[in-house]
Amino acid sequence: MSAGLAASYDVAVIGAGPAGLAAATTCANAGCATVLFDEGAMPGGQIYRSIEDTPLRERSVLGESYWRGRTLVESFRASGARYIAGATVWSLTRDREIGVSFDGGSALTYAKRVILCTGALERPFPIPGWTLPGVMTVGAAQTLLKSSGLVASGKTTLAGCGPLLWLLAAQYLRAHAKLEAILDTTARENRAHALPHALPFLFSSYVADGIALMREVKRQVRVISGVTSLRALGDRKVSAVAYRTGGEEKTLEVDNLFLHQGLIPNVNLAMAAGIAHRWDEAQLCWVPELDRDGNSNLEGVAIAGDGAGIAGGEAARWRGVLAGVAAVRAIGGNVASGDEQRARKELARTLRGRGFLDALYRPARNFRIPEGDTIVCRCEEVTAHEISATVALGCPGPNQMKAFLRCGMGPCQGRLCGVTVTELIAAARGVSPREIGYYRLRPPVKPITVAELAALPKSEAAIKAVTRS
Repeated sequence: MSAGLAASYDVAVIGAGPAGLAAATTCANAGCATVLFDEGAMPGGQIYRSIEDTPLRERSVLGESYWRGRTLVESFRASGARYIAGATVWSLTRDREIGVSFDGGSALTYAKRVILCTGALERPFPIPGWTLPGVMTVGAAQTLLKSSGLVASGKTTLAGCGPLLWLLAAQYLRAHAKLEAILDTTARENRAHALPHALPFLFSSYVADGIALMREVKRQVRVISGVTSLRALGDRKVSAVAYRTGGEEKTLEVDNLFLHQGLIPNVNLAMAAGIAHRWDEAQLCWVPELDRDGNSNLEGVAIAGDGAGIAGGEAARWRGVLAGVAAVRAIGGNVASGDEQRARKELARTLRGRGFLDALYRPARNFRIPEGDTIVCRCEEVTAHEISATVALGCPGPNQMKAFLRCGMGPCQGRLCGVTVTELIAAARGVSPREIGYYRLRPPVKPITVAELAALPKSEAAIKAVTRS
């Protein structure tokens, strides 16, 4: 057993974003032996990344919603939960045995209850040239800003749709960075689809904050709406972006192109563990099947935060509280009923209006389902044409396609191509993505060394001796 890691815990939480912090704090405050595994160097996740040591001291740059994360982290630090940073969880079994790497080695541990708070990934944005140096995601640019105080130099353009795109634009401007333009790919027809959800949206907290954010950006940056196609151009790095609007293609010189078209749950660990998922047509992604407390079909395993469906940081926090409350009660502990009631009330409030955002910022089909030589699987450099051609040969789904093209078999294990591959096959076969399915995922879901595997217990009896001692 690695130093600092017990053989077993009452509750193990995986991921230290708002959901993980809230869940671990709830469990530890109730007297449960709680451990929080996190790949980051410090708690916060992507939303509150580097909240304890960001070099940005001017609060207005990242906004007050970011700084609210400090209270969450402080409460977690005071809770007594065990925090293991730089820890990669690469396996979770149905018996809640957890394989984790940290401090240069791997170990197995066990928990009576496990709460997965693995968060979200940016939806793939496969356009021609998206693998060129100088093209990156909006989330990656925001990570550099939060953790290092860095902004891109030169001509920078943002392209895509969704709240995070507008948030980064505002943060860049507050950090005195210059933006050339925003290429807004929000489909015009989305407005009509969003209208049925308008009433709850008008009574949500999204309205005032969203309008203020967009006004702030539009006062300072040229926004080009109705963009229907994008191509990143360049030889050794991106030098321009070609975009089409109003039936005419234009070109804009760029040194940096930041792409974003929403978020999807990070499902790899949950799927590898055997948790049931379904295709969500509203959010165009795979989401786990959960009860109102976040419990999955696996006994003792729950999911909280954006890994349970995209809803934002505040919703993630309250989902974490509810999953924590359920975990405490399942192992015989006590939590004040008022805590649960408040969490349910706040969660309902934060989810109000979410349907409007999902409909308004639904990515257009051509930005989700690429054609021709556009690379889909970046790890194995597989193109859209190769995938379509393989379907024409009779390949029925993503798992069979691995044998033909190695799609999804690279270091990212399908995180950057999985949803795209599912939709490409579905489009080629003329069926729903739910009929196609997703990659069959198995541990380890993250790369580990052979030496780490060799050092683990070899027999079932030895594993049980370690994890149940």
